[in-house]
Amino acid sequence: MPELPDITVYLEALSDRVLGHTIERVRVGSPFLVRTVAPPIGAIESQPITTLRRVGKRIALGAPNGLWVVIHLMIAGRLHWHPGATRRPKTDGRRTLAAFDFPHGSLSLTEAGTKKRASIHVVSGESSLEHLDPGGIDVLTASLTEFTAQLTLRNHTLKRALTDPRLLSGIGNAYSDEILHRARLSPIAHTQKLSGAEIARLQACCREVLEEWIARLRAEAATSGFPEHVTAFRREMAAHGKFGEPCPACGEKIQRIRYADNETNYCARCQTGGKLLADRALSRLLGADWPKTLAELEDLKR
Repeated sequence: MPELPDITVYLEALSDRVLGHTIERVRVGSPFLVRTVAPPIGAIESQPITTLRRVGKRIALGAPNGLWVVIHLMIAGRLHWHPGATRRPKTDGRRTLAAFDFPHGSLSLTEAGTKKRASIHVVSGESSLEHLDPGGIDVLTASLTEFTAQLTLRNHTLKRALTDPRLLSGIGNAYSDEILHRARLSPIAHTQKLSGAEIARLQACCREVLEEWIARLRAEAATSGFPEHVTAFRREMAAHGKFGEPCPACGEKIQRIRYADNETNYCARCQTGGKLLADRALSRLLGADWPKTLAELEDLKR
């Protein structure tokens, strides 16, 4: 799912292309994409886009008549820019779900796979837009006091707290792995048991990781012209998606915890003091034989 760095770069690319330009036509190819009825999405036609905003992991396009088109890309949704007015993208409803036509080009929304989770909401007014905001704070601008208050509001695991949009805005599965690896903190450590020094280190790493990736993605978009290669798995990442590969800090193999459609990646040596965290699938399979440490894991392999 596109997270804060991806959404930031999307907004910058859109600012250069659609800000101040009028939407001539909206074409929707999937009846399940638009989740609101009133105002109708056609009400944005003939309106210029005067405001762009990030709302959590959503992208909001605002018009002077008070309408907002709010796009949530979910896991597999992506935006694409098609320059020129002669070859408009076809909205087939299978992959290309919608297109916003401007005089000088089109912005299309695609979604890979069969599970269509991407959505568009059309709302009127700031108060309606606020209802779509989960309410998490911006970790790039929040003070240490604000960050501490949000993080320790409930006694969740760090992984859950970092990815809770009601607490922190825009952080998901991928960048939470990177942040926790940089901070050398266990994903299952509980927020209310962290020391003040650990919270300060976590906040600093949140900022470092997100700002570094914004800069990386910004440079990539500058080369390609538009952020066309948005993905949760990147070669330069330290932990996320790197199960079985060596940790760049210590060389030990990256481990994982799998659950539902997601997994958490971590380094046992750097983050958990060498302790292996229970993986739901393998723990059930191995039962009492589940290795608790890296040494036991190596013995089991032998």
